[in-house]
Amino acid sequence: MDEVKQIVADIRKGNIRPIYFLFGEEPYYIDRISQYIEKNVLTEDERGFNQMVLYGKEASIDDIVANAKRYPMMAERQVVIVKEAQELSRTIEQLVDYAENPQTTTVLVICYKYKKLDKRKKLYKSIQKHGVLFESKKLYENQVSDWLRKVLQGKGYSISHKAAILLVENLGTDLSRISKEMDKLTYILPKESQITPEHIEEHIGISKDYNNFELKKAIGERDVLKASKIIKYFAQNPKDNPFVLTITLLHSFFSQLLQYHGLNDHSPKSVASALRINPYFVGEYQVAAKNYPMKKVSMIISNLREMDLKGKGVGANATPQSDLLKELLVKIF
Repeated sequence: MDEVKQIVADIRKGNIRPIYFLFGEEPYYIDRISQYIEKNVLTEDERGFNQMVLYGKEASIDDIVANAKRYPMMAERQVVIVKEAQELSRTIEQLVDYAENPQTTTVLVICYKYKKLDKRKKLYKSIQKHGVLFESKKLYENQVSDWLRKVLQGKGYSISHKAAILLVENLGTDLSRISKEMDKLTYILPKESQITPEHIEEHIGISKDYNNFELKKAIGERDVLKASKIIKYFAQNPKDNPFVLTITLLHSFFSQLLQYHGLNDHSPKSVASALRINPYFVGEYQVAAKNYPMKKVSMIISNLREMDLKGKGVGANATPQSDLLKELLVKIF
């Protein structure tokens, strides 16, 4: 995040480099940087003749270089943005000749999502010398809540701990998806508001009481009544609570619980670090470990894999989600 701020700050100051190679597993910041360049490097009048967007599926390296070597019309520079550049992964090294001697009046932006650039090769070293290399790394689940707080703080909002966890548990680590939902809330709520689980339930549609986060907690505590109520709610609202998501989250939980059993140091700090979870959740693992010995956890993981196959239609002919959910609870408890 600090690196992104620095790139934007440099552009604002007029320190604009001829190449921006944006790569990595997390597309959110790649999109944010490229969008900022697209909207801010040229004036609105200059964009008509001097801004071009190419796509990796349709353009070759030769096409990109040819456009990058053009001179701007009635402007100081031109901008060439290559989206979905990962489609050019087999030929991307052919860009090295241009990278060694880039056109100083061109700002070439390469959006190379979900891929890495080989640091040992000439292209990486050439861009490092003449342009900007930015790697957008995927955040772990325990890092997303902190990221969310910082983003909201920058917009003049805050979020309760439970609300942040509720979002991450239900939306995963997809920053773009989380950001879109946050945009809805910040549009509706006044500045200085604290976002709560009630806001999320009302405006995003994630139930504060009946969700995978609460199900996981109820199962960990062996609270059969609460887990059964949540499962019943899921069965009545299958589109909002897909079986595959429930299975995935529970498999992750019990896999981490198995790892917990294997740790020598069960202090909160050590557990949070080893399992890559938010320290807020350590207590849940401590409780669940007492309720589910290692042998039982191994058996549950095996059962979850079996249920995952059933949910995908393997060995079960279109079993209703309600029946799958009931069987899931029986196998766990």
